[in-house]
Parts: sequence; C-alpha cells; structure tokens
Amino acid sequence: MKLFAIPVLLAAALIATPAQAKLRVFACEPEWASLVHELAGDKVDVDVATTALQDVHVVEAKPSLIAKVRAADLAVCTGADLEIGWLPQLLRQSGNTKLASGPGAFMAAMQVKRLEVPTAVNRADGDVHPDGNPHVQMDPRRIQVIAKTLGARLVQLDPANAATYQARLADFNTRWTAAMLRWKAKAAPLRGRKVVVHHISWAYLWDWLGMQQIGALEPKPGVPPTAGHMASLVAATRDQHALTIVRAAYQDPKPADWLASRTGVPAVTLPFTVGGDAQAKDLFGLFDSTLDKLLAQIK
Repeated sequence: MKLFAIPVLLAAALIATPAQAKLRVFACEPEWASLVHELAGDKVDVDVATTALQDVHVVEAKPSLIAKVRAADLAVCTGADLEIGWLPQLLRQSGNTKLASGPGAFMAAMQVKRLEVPTAVNRADGDVHPDGNPHVQMDPRRIQVIAKTLGARLVQLDPANAATYQARLADFNTRWTAAMLRWKAKAAPLRGRKVVVHHISWAYLWDWLGMQQIGALEPKPGVPPTAGHMASLVAATRDQHALTIVRAAYQDPKPADWLASRTGVPAVTLPFTVGGDAQAKDLFGLFDSTLDKLLAQIK
C-alpha cells in the first residue's frame, strides 16, 4: 500500500504545481503599456500607473500603485527624470529593489538620443530635465528603436518565452515600418508649418514632421501661463502665421482657447499618448489621430 501511494502522491503534486507565472510589468505611461502588449501579448500582465488625462509629472503614490510596483518583475517607464516626483517614492515604499536598477528597470528615453539636453540646470528656468526632453513617445522612429531594446529585455527576463517575444517584435517592426512610410507621405503638407504649444512636450513630433514651434503658453516649462506672457504671444502667433495652437488631452483648454480667440488661429487637442482620444487606442492610432488632427487645421 505504501509503495502504491508514492506514485499517486507524486502525480497529485505534479497536477497541483501551478503553471509558470506570467511576467508582471509595471508601465508608468500608457504608451509603454501599449508597446509591451505589442511585444508580449498574453505572456505578460501589465499594470499602468497613469492615463492620458493625467499630467505624468505629478502622480500621487497611492497604496494601489505601491502594491502594483511591489508585485512587478519589470518597470517600463520614460525616465529622463519625467517621473522623478513620484516613481522613486513608489519604489522606496514598495520595497521592490529589483525595479530600481538593473534588468528590472527599463527607461525608454534612455534608449535613444534625446533632444533639448541642457548644458546646465537652473530651477529658475522652470521644469527643465537634466537628461533632455523626455517625451520621446511622439517620434515613431524612436519608438522603433525602443521596441528593439525592450524586446531584448523581455527575452532576458523571461527566456522561456523568448521565441514569442522575438516573433512579435519582428511582426511589430514590419507593421511599424509600413505605417511610418504611410505617415511620412500623409504628413508632407505639414512640413515647415509653425505651431504654438501649451507645454514644450512636442519637440520630438516637430522634429519628425519638420514643423517649427514658435512659442509656448507656459512662460517657462511647468510654469502656468500669465496674462503678460499670453499678451506677448498674440502678435507672434498672428504675425508668423501659426497653423494651430496645440495642447494635450490632459491640459487646461482655457489658455489655448483664449489665444485662439485673440488671433483667429485654431486650437487643437492632440492625444499625446495612447488613450488620449477615441482613435488613439494603441500606438498606431496615436499617430493616425495626431496627423489627422494636424492636417485638419490646414485650410
């Protein structure tokens, strides 16, 4: 009886052994959650810290976020100090040291060349990032580079599913390359056009499209618009024939609408990240929507 019971117990133990747990990913912004889904599909579980209707510079370290960080195997964030006001606190309170550095910490902006890197940082200049403008998600060329390095990181952390990650990266690259060719042709009428922005978060978009930013509603990055500064923008916006005044979905529309009413230059809300409008359901939709809305301003 005892000899017979041994294989039975072993079989029961094997049946009770759970399947390999999925890789848990904590994404700081929706664009990186979307990219993880493209590259990993159902091989990972993804928690997202923010939405398109939030200013990602300012996020409350809620207990629910701390719990998600504590459970994660990989953090995929923008980096370049974009999340400096809240991510270090989340990491500290979660006690999850593997996300602080090493393979468990993936900072997208640090995978590519950054624009607007200051030679010196002075807080009197506003919200200036020492490592350059962090908003790299608005350039599809940089997204493609980031996808390659993120795919390699997934393979490193979860080699059992390496074949899946590699195949999905190849498929994403094929579809993304085709989309970039389509976007380039579609965006041709925007080259050389001038814009005014709410916050200087669009540098990568203008660099890709060959557009020119001639002013910002914020007198300094992160500093709310003032009446005096807004008044000075009226002449520049009108005289330089700006195409549009750009704001993100999460930003207060009143300053842009005020400038539009004084200049006759239309204001437009761009999604800025995945989920920023109904069309921007994923990274492909993000750029489809952005181009459609900018092109609609050409009369």
